[in-house]
Amino acid sequence: MGREDAMHSVNSGPVAADAQRVQAYRAELLERIGRALPKDGSVEPLEGIRLNRVSSPTELAHGVSSPAFCVIAQGSKEVFVGDDRYHYDPMHYLLATAELPIVSHITEASPNRPYLSLSVKLEPTIVSSVMVSASRLAARSHGNVRAMNVSRLDADLLDAVVRLTRLLETPTDAPYLERLITREIIYRLLRSEQGDRLCYIAIQAGQTHQIARAIDFLHTELDQPLRIDDIAQKLSMSVSSFYHHFKAITAMSPLQFQKQLRLQEARRLMLAENLDAASAGYRVGYNDASHFSRDYKNLFGLPPRSDVKRLRKSITTGSLGKYHAGP
Repeated sequence: MGREDAMHSVNSGPVAADAQRVQAYRAELLERIGRALPKDGSVEPLEGIRLNRVSSPTELAHGVSSPAFCVIAQGSKEVFVGDDRYHYDPMHYLLATAELPIVSHITEASPNRPYLSLSVKLEPTIVSSVMVSASRLAARSHGNVRAMNVSRLDADLLDAVVRLTRLLETPTDAPYLERLITREIIYRLLRSEQGDRLCYIAIQAGQTHQIARAIDFLHTELDQPLRIDDIAQKLSMSVSSFYHHFKAITAMSPLQFQKQLRLQEARRLMLAENLDAASAGYRVGYNDASHFSRDYKNLFGLPPRSDVKRLRKSITTGSLGKYHAGP
């Protein structure tokens, strides 16, 4: 063997081994999720662990993200937050760190190769605990960090995800090991390029913490007029600073954010509580029914009555999966 061949062998050995390891983990993850969820749908076999299976690409669907670590075993998906687009697949994971209005759709799925995914709910108390244990008491960067992003899924993180799915078949171990493995996943995320983003969940000091409070205001005071001056004053920020930091983190202006939250809540009210459009609009802060209908159609593509009729028909026929929403 020549010198160059020997050097290539030395350098490529660990890389090849790592690639084989990743390939084996991906195959096992695919097999375990497929076995746990043999039909289309969504289940939560362990607390905070959700599995999804969909056998065809989906239409764009509106929803609200929750803090979660999301991995795809097969297929691919796109998530839109404001003007930002995030695409992920088995080689990448998505990290969402706030409750944001989103639009998403599954882009790759078929009956023979269904979309299979797993998400881990990220609890602020657990994230904070791991941060303290890991001596990660502050973000490395003092700048604004988007509340969602996609990164490459490395072998160590994928290993932890696979071990989490193994608990699906050993329920006696799950109560003891699930939290340990979840903490390991959080630890590895903190050590990754997404570490600063994960700090958002723990509500660190600074602008990110203030925007987290602002998001909470908008959720709890959904039906109230948006008074940016008042919110900025509560946060001890100038109006321009609040607006700038809010958009830097959420990819939306406060008004866009509130409007999407209102319209999604109105849609839920019409579906779950059988309210008519005018009543649902009023409940979320619209005093003008025509204004509500216009905004609703701009967001969902159909007037309220037609959209709700379509969704109810999908629920009745069992095809609601094509409106699959969430990160």
